[in-house]
Amino acid sequence: MKITAQIKAPIEEEMELFEKKFYASMLSKVALLNRITHFVVNRKGKQMRPMFVFLVAKMCHNGQVNERTYRGAAVIELIHTATLVHDDVVDDSDQRRGFFSINALWKNKIAVLVGDYLLSKGLLLSIDHDDFDLLKIISKAVRAMSEGELLQIEKARKLDITEAVYLDIIRQKTATLIASCCAMGAQSVYADPEEVSQLTDLGEAIGMAFQIKDDLFDYGSASIGKPLGIDIKERKLTLPLIHALNQGTAQEVRWLMDSLKNHNTDRKRVQQVIQKVRELGGIAYAEQKMKAYQAQALACLEHYPDSEYKTSLLLMIDYVIERQK
Repeated sequence: MKITAQIKAPIEEEMELFEKKFYASMLSKVALLNRITHFVVNRKGKQMRPMFVFLVAKMCHNGQVNERTYRGAAVIELIHTATLVHDDVVDDSDQRRGFFSINALWKNKIAVLVGDYLLSKGLLLSIDHDDFDLLKIISKAVRAMSEGELLQIEKARKLDITEAVYLDIIRQKTATLIASCCAMGAQSVYADPEEVSQLTDLGEAIGMAFQIKDDLFDYGSASIGKPLGIDIKERKLTLPLIHALNQGTAQEVRWLMDSLKNHNTDRKRVQQVIQKVRELGGIAYAEQKMKAYQAQALACLEHYPDSEYKTSLLLMIDYVIERQK
């Protein structure tokens, strides 16, 4: 059995029903919109985010979920999908998960409007059912994601990202959304504030580990899905490179910065940068940091009694670290 199927096993029924509810939540009277949202639904990814919502809710509430849990998962997925659609426009990307992106097929204007529509549907889903506590969770996440993206753009221009700033960026850009999934699951079944806070910490630690793993793919082998050196080509300072810059001699730092600024599209030079980052311990350091976040995530689950939902969350933490793409 594949690891993702194992993780999903205790919430199989909920995920099937969720897919129907999620599709229904996107429906519109505009035929073009329905064509595009149908396209979006049929190209869904692993659906890790709604899985977090259901697993956490069931772990907190003796294996039970309610309508708020379904709405919470749908809100997360609607708003996450909206941000992906907008990201593709911002990045001028013509692919998403191996398929054409919405902006590639329908152009930027329509993609921006579809993103706005999905965002509004997510907000209204909460408002129409007076789920203001759930709305607050996702609204804070969207604010943090926007701030993180803008902070990264600001810092990328000057190439002066420190480790502390990098961690702040990935906390806002990636970890807050996974944290909000775990918070949403707990809050949907009316867990007490302390428990919601602890499970938010669980999601944040998983999100931090997830993003560091993603950044490590840039320095990995050719067997993984992400093209090698793409962050270097895009002049992105991620943890392995930041650590290498902190460890290198003045001459090595000058060479790395010159490579990043002036030779970032030279394939041979990019490979040399990857090798230099390895030599300066950047990969090993990032892996160590990733495992520290993994340990934080595991600690958040320690006091929960054994259950199939807890087991799935433990598998999810392992999957984030061990995945090959």
